[in-house]
Amino acid sequence: MTEPTDTKPAGKKPRRKSKAKKKTTDKNGKNPGRKKVTPVVDNAETFSLDQSFSDLGLPEEIQKALDERGFVHPTKIQAQLIPIALTGKDVLGQARTGTGKTAAFGLPALSTVKVGEPFSAMVLVPTRELAIQVADEMKDFGRFSGHRIVPVYGGQKITTQAPKLEKNPEIIVGTPGRVMDMHERGYLPYNKVKVAILDEVDRMLDIGFRDDIRKILGKMSRQRQTIFVSATISDEIEKLSRSYMDSPEKIVTTGKSLTVQQVAQTYVSVERWDKPRLLSHVLKVENPELTLVFCRTKRTVDKIQKSLERDGIKAHAIHGDMVQGKRNRVIKDLREGELQVLVCSDLASRGLDVDGITHVVNYDLPEDPEIYIHRIGRTARAGRDGCGVSFVSPDQGDLLTAIEMLANTEIPSRIYEDFKPGRIPADVRADREHESSKKQREIQNKSRKLSTDGLDSKDESKFPGGQVPKKLPPRRMMGRSRTNRR
Repeated sequence: MTEPTDTKPAGKKPRRKSKAKKKTTDKNGKNPGRKKVTPVVDNAETFSLDQSFSDLGLPEEIQKALDERGFVHPTKIQAQLIPIALTGKDVLGQARTGTGKTAAFGLPALSTVKVGEPFSAMVLVPTRELAIQVADEMKDFGRFSGHRIVPVYGGQKITTQAPKLEKNPEIIVGTPGRVMDMHERGYLPYNKVKVAILDEVDRMLDIGFRDDIRKILGKMSRQRQTIFVSATISDEIEKLSRSYMDSPEKIVTTGKSLTVQQVAQTYVSVERWDKPRLLSHVLKVENPELTLVFCRTKRTVDKIQKSLERDGIKAHAIHGDMVQGKRNRVIKDLREGELQVLVCSDLASRGLDVDGITHVVNYDLPEDPEIYIHRIGRTARAGRDGCGVSFVSPDQGDLLTAIEMLANTEIPSRIYEDFKPGRIPADVRADREHESSKKQREIQNKSRKLSTDGLDSKDESKFPGGQVPKKLPPRRMMGRSRTNRR
């Protein structure tokens, strides 16, 4: 078991300037389009280069699938978690995003669950997209094993999923709400589960899902194996996780920083009203192959997607209010390389494993620093390079510092020299003038009060009548008093 050995002290952050990259075009002056990205397997920060998957003790049919996909060296989380999980022990694993946590828990589940034993394993995930993705990955790993894997999630008809569950699949991958629904309808028993897995456990045990997870795990056999994984695990989440586990082995492979070195992280200081123009400018200057733009609200997602379209940048949007069919089509196009810019809410920040995401733009900084870690993890996956740019307004310095403290890395400043800020909006200018006048009046009133205090102020507890004396009394004893001395 490995633990982080270093933390970053608080303090003033030095800010360094860096020049913007030039636009990349072909000899005709056009964008040559997305290039096929090949995995990098010589990265010592991500991979355990002294081991191969054949050293981990996986069954022959699972190893055959890995060989066909060209998997040679496991990542560090895979190298450490898989052997322990194969023994049947409970495991709590923490690793950076993009380091193969799906294979880390999926391969042991496929290795230990016997074909023909229905509902033996259940993987719980926070989003529909992640349920589909994890199920597809496990199907690929188990192509020669004979396991049946069914994703169960909201947004798809019950009548579509129920017949698949009636065929008694061995492994279920689902979101908590739909899993509970299927259980109540009698399609999905909990008492047969031998391996329970929570992906993105920090989100799964957060307030929104906590009660659902308690109900689901509480109805399973205590003799099950439990595996929890995530990129970020707070002390509170770890304590809660252990309450569902039996003496778990904790594995941490994040090292000193929660973000991989291959992500070139920068921030740009910008006023809120200039952010749409800056985003268009960055996308035109950087000319990225594939960019995810993260916004805090669904309304902002739609607004920015339309703004980019007006600026001549083809962009698509995805958020939780979209119908599931449209969300699935967007993700499909994203995976097939048909999109260049995707504006999204944080439903895409967890588990969206798509090859070739070169840039992540935090149009809005997230209120929760942990979300930043998951957003940035969408790029630079499996040892590839990536770029993360965050737009930071002047009042968000404390939030940027909190992100740096959690990630244990300094995020340098970046200046786009050829970007010209726009005029201050009339309503903002009026508000600032009002605040300035208000402060000026307060200063003047305070000054007048100070000039009169000490002359006319009254204090009944210190002076008779509360009147402060302004001069000596008219009669004095001149130091004469009667005494007993002679």
